[in-house]
Amino acid sequence: MPNLVLADLTAEIEANARRALSEDIGNGDITAQLIPAERMAHATIITRDDAVIAGSAWVDAVFRLVDPRVAVHWQVSDGERVQPNQALFHLEGPARALLSGERSALNFLQALSAVATRSRTYADMVAGTQVKLLDTRKTLPGLRLAQKYAVTCGGCHNHRIGLYDAFLIKENHIAACGGIAAAISAAHKIAPGKPVEIEVENLEELKEALDAGADIVMLDELSLDDMRTAVRLTDGKAKLEASGGINDTTLRAIAETGVDYISLGTLTKDIKAVDLSMRLSL
Repeated sequence: MPNLVLADLTAEIEANARRALSEDIGNGDITAQLIPAERMAHATIITRDDAVIAGSAWVDAVFRLVDPRVAVHWQVSDGERVQPNQALFHLEGPARALLSGERSALNFLQALSAVATRSRTYADMVAGTQVKLLDTRKTLPGLRLAQKYAVTCGGCHNHRIGLYDAFLIKENHIAACGGIAAAISAAHKIAPGKPVEIEVENLEELKEALDAGADIVMLDELSLDDMRTAVRLTDGKAKLEASGGINDTTLRAIAETGVDYISLGTLTKDIKAVDLSMRLSL
């Protein structure tokens, strides 16, 4: 499950920025028209929160689309920790463009930085263990790749991107297929070479999944003792992923059981936007 790379997201970033500007500016920013078209301005964007930054490419795309004369001068990089009142970037260009692009640009930056900040918090909690923390598909519609990129800025990792790049066979799939072995066998036939992950709820199901040739086994809300036993039983024959009901108080103990992965929907869905502010000067 490789992580997203910013260089591969160029088209996605452009599309995200165009959609954001379309819904915000529509057929024109009537308030910005109060300002003479020739007036130039400078602006500084600061953070009011401790945060980890993500989303600079989305900011660049927004202002480029609003007016290519806008220059964006970054003072920080994606993945960097920042402190309250720290300057993140400076802008210079037509005043109308700076104001028209402000909201869309900051919406991206504050949301993606929130994901990166949450991800860094959790990554720090498991520092020193071998576990990789994974995101999930619990993302904002239309911003999945953006949020998954932000997860990597915070030091965590990407699970599958969608329903197309890897199998994740859960309880209902198993029931519909007629059992664990049947589901895994069918998956290998449908898309040879794609990772096959299956969810299990106890150690007996784990053994069945291993015998059937699963690549990854998701341990759904197993006890710590059962997770440790699962690691011993698996003995490297498959990767193990812990999932379900994991929080701040249980994360470290689960990481120390020896599982390979822990998946956390909270990395992308339970976030609080980073508080940002733009200060304009003429």
